[in-house]
Amino acid sequence: MSKARSRTEPEVSFQNPLVTRYASRDMAALWSGQSRYGTWRRVWLAAAEAQHALGLPITKTHLAAMRRALDDIDFDGVAEHERRTRHDVMAHIHAFGEAAPNAAGVIHMGMTSMDVVDNADLILMRSALELLIARAAATCRVLADFCEEYADLPALGFTHLQPAQLTTVGKRASLWLAEFVEDLESLAQLRADLKCRGLRGATGTQASFLKLLGSAAKVERLERDFASRLGFDDVYPVCGQTYSRKVDAQILNTLAAMAAGVIKVSNDIRLLAMLKEIEEPFETKQVGSSAMPYKRNPARCERATGLSRYLMTLASNGLITLSDQMLERTLDDSSAKRIVMPEAFLAADAILVLMENIFDGMVVYPATIAARIEAELPFIASENILMEAVSRGGNRQELHERIRAHAQAAGARVKGEAKPNDLIDRLKGDAAFKGIRWSDVMRPAAYVGLAPRQTRQFLSKRVRPLLRTFQGAKAPRTSLRV
Repeated sequence: MSKARSRTEPEVSFQNPLVTRYASRDMAALWSGQSRYGTWRRVWLAAAEAQHALGLPITKTHLAAMRRALDDIDFDGVAEHERRTRHDVMAHIHAFGEAAPNAAGVIHMGMTSMDVVDNADLILMRSALELLIARAAATCRVLADFCEEYADLPALGFTHLQPAQLTTVGKRASLWLAEFVEDLESLAQLRADLKCRGLRGATGTQASFLKLLGSAAKVERLERDFASRLGFDDVYPVCGQTYSRKVDAQILNTLAAMAAGVIKVSNDIRLLAMLKEIEEPFETKQVGSSAMPYKRNPARCERATGLSRYLMTLASNGLITLSDQMLERTLDDSSAKRIVMPEAFLAADAILVLMENIFDGMVVYPATIAARIEAELPFIASENILMEAVSRGGNRQELHERIRAHAQAAGARVKGEAKPNDLIDRLKGDAAFKGIRWSDVMRPAAYVGLAPRQTRQFLSKRVRPLLRTFQGAKAPRTSLRV
């Protein structure tokens, strides 16, 4: 038994922060060696069970021995076998045989390495997609509730990062929700489209299985049974030694697109925090800065942005791998794939855990939002004031010039003297605007258009029905690791 490392002994090996800090323990466990190589053994077992059912010389005793050893993995023994063979699959075949000696002679019958590795990878990606689907659905649920709660609260809109017409807090958040709804549907479609690679042999021709079984019909029965045992309804119709790496590229691109949307949303929240209108959760004992005790840094949005930026970079690797595959298969996909695919799912998982947490505890400051509207509303209301004055018999061009002159003077006062916007007072003192119903003109809700209606229709017609289809997708409860 190895000696336990003392608490003062320095850590000398790299530990991936995606595993130790950011991703959930569920996603990290899914991509662990125990999970990955335990899945390899389940692929070998499924193949053996299907071969047994077709009368090949694999007995119930063989199968029982394999089942007992599915999770009994001697990783030190595997490492020793791999040092000798320089082949990871062969190393695990030997280790599985040592764990199930009664079945050692029938493991991997007729199979090539990718009959094991590719099918196992598809199983792991299927489970990872299911976890991400559940997390995305949970994120959409909490954000939908936020949109509903604040559908009517007016807020100053911005275009080009400059004050524009009013919107509502809920309507702005519905733009964020729309991003995650698209992500949820895309993840679900990827999961639905995922197929089994099947039992295809060295170049995808199934020659070894035809040799074993003697007829095409039996080979097809073998593959259908094998796929079913692994939980797949279908297999990819053709492949070389591997399934097309376009599958991986499509998954990576979908995760990268989600990440790009997360950066947009996180940046919005960071800008609103700067304006003191909306903040991400900030805990009672949380420290914003080691130097500035008053700081409430948007650390969660910043972390989501950084992880998303990393996830976006992984998409190019999938495209490069796809483009570099030659003829029936080359091995230059393997080393990158075993890093890129787990890290992409780990990063996506960490991001969704963060976003659900942020949306679930987001803090809104209505008074600050109202104060910003009050400062800008006189300018925004100028068009309505103009129209009402014209409707009372005024000359549009003359009135427009009067408002323009007053607005320029008020703007100079705001920017040059840091004084409140007095445009309305100036207009009230101008006889040309006598009779204007100022209380109606200065009512913020009059300037949000259909924002509340749009928000509620989006929720009732699009979001809530979609989320009902994912009621069974429950992500294991998790909390932020740091």
